[in-house]
Amino acid sequence: MTSVTFAMLTACASVSSAPAKVADGILVGPSGMTLYTFDKDVAGSGKSVCNGPCATNWPPLMAAKEDSASGDFSIITRDDGSKQWALKGKPVYYWVKDSKPGDKTGDGFGGVWHVTKP
Repeated sequence: MTSVTFAMLTACASVSSAPAKVADGILVGPSGMTLYTFDKDVAGSGKSVCNGPCATNWPPLMAAKEDSASGDFSIITRDDGSKQWALKGKPVYYWVKDSKPGDKTGDGFGGVWHVTKP
């Protein structure tokens, strides 16, 4: 395999493994649903403070066992031991009341939830 072919395959692999993409200037998950950050999460702490009922309303963008950090995306371990994606150290979540791709009804909720921007 040539180095050019290897580089192209590596680039394709890293693109396809990104847990989110940009749509209309914000980040969305694989389903196209808006992703949010929570002001009470501390960037780089490796923790989410949104657990229990909070995580029912704000479902985490979960990472699979085989996923690995790439670029600005890292993986944190939640209190229950499951894995969650984080962007620049901040865990990212969906909002249960968004019903279709493009909805952003959680933006500004409680003054502490915000759409995730790249």
